[in-house]
Amino acid sequence: MSETESSKTPGLSADEEQEVSQNQPPRAAVLHEIIRYQGDQELERTLAALWWSALAAGLSMGLSMMAMGLFYARLPEGDSSQVIASLGYSAGFLAVILARQQLFTENTLTAVLPVMTEPTLNNLGRLLRLWSVVLLGNLAGTILVSYVMLNLPIFDSKTDQAFLDVGRKVMENDLSQMFAKGIISGWMIATMVWMIPSMEHAKIWIILMITYLMALGDFTHIVVGSVEVSYLAWAGEVSWQVFWLDFAAPTLVGNIIGGSFIFALISHAQIRSDSGKPPSPPATQNKEKARERSRQ
Repeated sequence: MSETESSKTPGLSADEEQEVSQNQPPRAAVLHEIIRYQGDQELERTLAALWWSALAAGLSMGLSMMAMGLFYARLPEGDSSQVIASLGYSAGFLAVILARQQLFTENTLTAVLPVMTEPTLNNLGRLLRLWSVVLLGNLAGTILVSYVMLNLPIFDSKTDQAFLDVGRKVMENDLSQMFAKGIISGWMIATMVWMIPSMEHAKIWIILMITYLMALGDFTHIVVGSVEVSYLAWAGEVSWQVFWLDFAAPTLVGNIIGGSFIFALISHAQIRSDSGKPPSPPATQNKEKARERSRQ
């Protein structure tokens, strides 16, 4: 009898042992294939489908700034208010991810895996096509929703002021901070993408946890931040040149590096380095155990 067999809990029936094997979390290779398959599906979508889904996602991300502004306007001033108001940051992500809309740094990062699995010029071209269409759609939606939030008589003056304060806080970062915080933000979103397939029943809590920490840490995200900073631009507090060069460019590069790096590190490279054989299915395991008992 092997050491593994002897260390098992005694007294378990065959059905109970099968139940144990079936309740194991999916292997890393399974998660990799789920995400790779999802990414391949995204790469196959038409330009029109990508554009309208990305535009809808950009509009939906306005919920994050809206919720944060509403919280800040109704909370007492002080650092402690950020602990509560940061919950609002998750609103846009929940709407976009649960509605399966195209969000740059989420759906677009899953498409990295098919390229890593089969690094051809055709796949690279498909990835760049997806990234460019989704990014443009997201930015168009965020710029539009920030214009609506500023110019339509929707919110009271205190909430409008809170929106400005949220944008000003983002612009307190210099170029290096925008970039560095963007790397962390991209890494966190990639980690979220990796976690969700193994815990679909807890998807909402995973999204809440990751995005809440992003807000609490003031990490920069190209889509949410575009709502916040374009609001300042529409209000005349910053120029559009500042929006594109001081915020969008370093944040975007940071998000891509952080997200792509974590995919390469914990998903694709891990699978390529895994030389172990997959576990035997329950039925095969039970047959092998039966043979061992008959020999004994």
